Order: sequence, then C-alpha cells, then structure tokens
Amino acid sequence: MSATADLLSNYQHVIESLTLTTGGSGVYDVVVDGELIYSKAETGRHAEPGEVLDLFTAIVGDIKRYGEE
Repeated sequence: MSATADLLSNYQHVIESLTLTTGGSGVYDVVVDGELIYSKAETGRHAEPGEVLDLFTAIVGDIKRYGEE
C-alpha cells in the first residue's frame, strides 16, 4: 500500500489537505505541518511499507485511526 493510501485510510478524519507534487527521479518528501518527516532524497530509498504511517502516527499522537471507536 502506498504512503498516501496508508495516510488517507487511517487518518482521513484529521487530514485537512494532502498535496502530491511530483519530483525528478521519483524523489519525494513527506511534510506534516511544515515538518519534514520522510525524504527519499535523504534516505536514498523508498519508504518501507507502513514507515510513513508510523512517522505520521508519532506526530499526531493519541488520535484514533479512522473507524476505531
């Protein structure tokens, strides 16, 4: 599953906006409220499955995932 799908399926109720901007050579960054949480350029690799979701979850804290009660 892609990072975008992970984020939207789990936190669609708290994400106000999500912008995808293409970059050269498949490079991408994930920025939350102005803070860089993942950069393919910095790591030199694609994020592992669930890696971006885990980083996002660490930032939002105790917010329940979409559909959890």
